[in-house]
Amino acid sequence: MTIALTGATGQLGRLAIAALKARAPQADLIALVRDPARATDLGVPARAFDYTKPETLAPALAGVETLVLISSSDFNDRAAQHANVIAAAKAAGVGRIVYTSLLKGDASPMLLAADHVATEAALRASGVAFTLLRNGWYTENYLGALAAAIEHGAVIGANPAGRVASASRADYAEAIAVVAAEPGHAGKTYELAGDTAYTMAEFAAELAAQSGKTVGYVALPQADYAKALEGFGLPAGFAAVLADSDARANDGALFDDSRTLSHLIGRPTTPLAAAMAAALA
Repeated sequence: MTIALTGATGQLGRLAIAALKARAPQADLIALVRDPARATDLGVPARAFDYTKPETLAPALAGVETLVLISSSDFNDRAAQHANVIAAAKAAGVGRIVYTSLLKGDASPMLLAADHVATEAALRASGVAFTLLRNGWYTENYLGALAAAIEHGAVIGANPAGRVASASRADYAEAIAVVAAEPGHAGKTYELAGDTAYTMAEFAAELAAQSGKTVGYVALPQADYAKALEGFGLPAGFAAVLADSDARANDGALFDDSRTLSHLIGRPTTPLAAAMAAALA
């Protein structure tokens, strides 16, 4: 079986390549990346692959049976970028596409959902078999700000009470490996999230316990949180999207208690305490 994975040098992509190598050692793996020179350490063949250059995509997919389409990290018309890949996969005769979508899909109230909903629609219209991995939040989305939270004694956000069922990138990468390498997943949609949910106040309390410092949670109005993110150097548009995601988490957008992810990968998802301890170390 030949499995190709887009975005293979990204944070999720690298973990997915490693998980595929462990779970499907006999598979022929191909890393699809903008710059193959950055993929030499992956230990698999790499092909140049740029979502924004549609004329180059189909040749790069020659011989690929299963394509893992990791959603683009370039927020400049992601839906069109994904549509380019789907059209190229169809033209190249790819048998199945595994797509990393967003938890709840078209039922999600997040601004982030729009590109994923459009991509899911393009997949259905393509006639190519597909599997949807509707990923919830990555725990790592919060871990990068631990030092600042400890320094200032506060975790800030726009989610006063919503519960977040996050999981680690490694957990989601393992799910990619399972559905890409094993039969029986075509036509399936998986709502993926962590086994245990927490409020951001509980997140702050865990950080306080592990760091030995006083850390609380400060819930801001959505607009104020967006401005705070801009103050940290994020572009205004991206800050607005992240602030919206946090506010919609308060409405339940990042909560799921089905434990589909742990069932799929055959083990519990990584607990918040363990992920935080590793980040602090």
